[in-house]
Amino acid sequence: MSALPAGEPMSFDPFRPAPDGRYVDEAVVVVRRRPMALVGPERWVGRTTHFGIGRLGGRLLVVHGLGTTSVSADVSALVADELFAPGWVVGADAFESIVTGVVLTCHEDPGTAWEAFYRNTLHRLGELTDGTGTAARTAAAGTLAEFAPIYVRAEALVAQAGARSLLDLGSCFGFLPLRVADGRAGAVRDVLACDVAPGTARLLDVMSRRLGTPVRTLASDAARVPLPDRSVDVVTVLHLLEHVDAAHGERILAEATRLARRCVVVAVPIEDEADPTFGHVRTIGLDDLRRAGESLRADGWVAQVDEHHGGWLVLDRL
Repeated sequence: MSALPAGEPMSFDPFRPAPDGRYVDEAVVVVRRRPMALVGPERWVGRTTHFGIGRLGGRLLVVHGLGTTSVSADVSALVADELFAPGWVVGADAFESIVTGVVLTCHEDPGTAWEAFYRNTLHRLGELTDGTGTAARTAAAGTLAEFAPIYVRAEALVAQAGARSLLDLGSCFGFLPLRVADGRAGAVRDVLACDVAPGTARLLDVMSRRLGTPVRTLASDAARVPLPDRSVDVVTVLHLLEHVDAAHGERILAEATRLARRCVVVAVPIEDEADPTFGHVRTIGLDDLRRAGESLRADGWVAQVDEHHGGWLVLDRL
């Protein structure tokens, strides 16, 4: 549920080696080390609960002690809260590099590291939702606790539409497609996840097979999907539009309605200011969603807009 603007797919190699618990790219060095002590030429800048921050050879250095039993999508919340919110680090590119580095340094084999990340995340999401398909009442904080009710509602809307096929635009790690493919949205038999970053699509493809929940993947701009009209029953666009400018967002909605036979489900965060840490470039309110829905009425769509852990636009074809 995170994406980059078309034409700017991140150079994300999910299986980049991290020998000896050390990940290095153009921006950061991430090291897994217990204890988080000063070593050699490293220059310390600060410490948080889970991270040490320093400089090494002109790069940002991040040291952590997380392992395969604890790594999940909630690493994003730890990085955002401990490194970005206080101002130790800035920039969406650095954010993605740090999260990637933390995952890859959890195990010497990249595939094993990512599989732990996926399994822990999906298990935690299962804990945050109850057997009736509603979000469990919880005081938990963090990325997964915030997204669990969003996934649950999207799954309910997909099931309500009687969908047998689903296309998820801007899938990122693809947790919603994986949950749908696992039967959480009724009898959906064909699940396709689309993301602009080829590395992200490749990661989901490999992990879905390792998890025994195959999801088809496609690397494509969400505004130019190489599929015929009315290819799928339902198209989901969850927390994608805030990552692109307004014109691009309109093209994505037009593409979603072109591809959907029955229903389009759109969700966005309600923010006072766009959060650059997560790559948000604009804010979108309920009035913006209403205008988008009205603009599609002439094309035969009925729009419903409401708020549920963010803003929602649900389009049903007449």
